[in-house]
Amino acid sequence: MAAVSEAAPIVIRQAREADIGALMRLAGELGYPADEAGMRQRFASVAADENQQVFVAEESSGAVVGWVHVNFGRWLVVDPRGEVMGLIVSDARRGRGIGRRLMQAAEAWTRQQGGALLTLRSNSVRKEAHAFYERLGYGVTKTSLNFSKAL
Repeated sequence: MAAVSEAAPIVIRQAREADIGALMRLAGELGYPADEAGMRQRFASVAADENQQVFVAEESSGAVVGWVHVNFGRWLVVDPRGEVMGLIVSDARRGRGIGRRLMQAAEAWTRQQGGALLTLRSNSVRKEAHAFYERLGYGVTKTSLNFSKAL
């Protein structure tokens, strides 16, 4: 997609409970539909955890057009680091630098937590997302399979 000039100024800020409707709508655009009760419960849990942060991109009209969720973690085998748990910019707003600004917020927050590395995972079919991350300086470090088990 060709870059489009940004029509409205964008503010990157911490997400708040009033953003839940927009968070749900955008998650649905990414292919993760959510019910309001479930999203409210998950948002409350994330918001209460000092090792997690959600930033939103808000237009001057008040419309939330993107978000990034970042988690700061500590592992036994690697240094502390941030991990992007989700990034979405509304399809109608892509190509305007919003995703870049959200990732910059995630990077800055990770540095504030003491991390020197930010990682992320991207579905193998999301080729445009891969190109976006590479333009930001991210590189593929490994290919793996994700396993899960319902408990």
